[in-house]
Amino acid sequence: MPLPLPERAQLGEPLTRYTDPGFSAPKLTALIPSAAPGEVAFAVRAAHGTPHSLRTEAAESLRVSYFDTMMPTRREILALPILAVARPLVAAPVPSIRFPKGVNDRLAMASYSLRSVLDIPRNRAKDPNAKLVTMLDLPKVVRDRFGIRNLELLGQYFPSTEPGYLKELLAAVRAAGSRVINLPTSVGASLYDPDAAKRALAVSNSKKWIDTSVAIECPSVRIHIQKSPDGAPDVALAEVSLREVAGYGASKNVVVNLENDDPASEDAFFIAKVLQAVKSPWLRALPDFCNSMLKGDEKFNYDAVTALFPLAYNISHAKDSEVDGGKVFRVDLARTFAIAKKAGYRGWFSVEWEGEGEVWAETLKLVEQCRKLM
Repeated sequence: MPLPLPERAQLGEPLTRYTDPGFSAPKLTALIPSAAPGEVAFAVRAAHGTPHSLRTEAAESLRVSYFDTMMPTRREILALPILAVARPLVAAPVPSIRFPKGVNDRLAMASYSLRSVLDIPRNRAKDPNAKLVTMLDLPKVVRDRFGIRNLELLGQYFPSTEPGYLKELLAAVRAAGSRVINLPTSVGASLYDPDAAKRALAVSNSKKWIDTSVAIECPSVRIHIQKSPDGAPDVALAEVSLREVAGYGASKNVVVNLENDDPASEDAFFIAKVLQAVKSPWLRALPDFCNSMLKGDEKFNYDAVTALFPLAYNISHAKDSEVDGGKVFRVDLARTFAIAKKAGYRGWFSVEWEGEGEVWAETLKLVEQCRKLM
């Protein structure tokens, strides 16, 4: 996560001044300008030796930052001497999220699970006086009700993406002792549309959401591949668009995920072909336990998640059912967790309740089932 150092940072100043209380870190040892005017470089690594991303930041006011992997233990950050560079540092070759091992630490809560009680326009329109949960309240509510500190926040629920609001949201997340681990979003156009202008819009909007992800210290986004009214899913066109998006994600240290969501435009095997065509470690799969059941074929659903988990990296949607058109589709949670384990998946399982019943009770029930089976 970015930890900003102050303007005119002084050599020998402890990093503890600019981080949470109790953070054990050594003093700033060097600030060496790069060849590009107004830039500096700063490098860190964990005590166990895993390299962290190197960054250069525009330093008109001599601000410096480092981008750590996700939430290392506070006492394992060690400063390395600065590396002088001849030009701005490039993106890390691969993402390096440090995944937790504990069962509860690997669980996340998808804001979509609580869609009926969130303070969003459609809920407010139904009942202007309803007691709804704001996005700023959500981190604490999820922590207190479910014991979960990892959040997956749907971009369309953000009341604003202006810098001021994003700072408020990040402050609320930090105050709850939580973190955002994925930001799923739509991008307003199809990434495989035959119209180049529409594809360019989808790419541009994808980059904006990557920037939003950076602002809330989130290591990944899930980009929705929406349908095109003018053409069927096209691997070649999607490859070109997503290669650019993934490259931008890499430059920001943000993983881009694709989900088997819409059965028409995000078929699991279409996604697998796109990922294999792009071949970027920054473009990965987000296997959803049940979305591929919407085709009504149980075997197809398990084949789909079996195909996607080896291509996944940091996020998956854990659910036991899906409701579509009044029909309920169910999957075997234990069988799907076993598929993930066999594939060597080490990332988070984001609980996404889609079923029937009372939202709080049924979401908690799903959380408890996941805890037992992970």
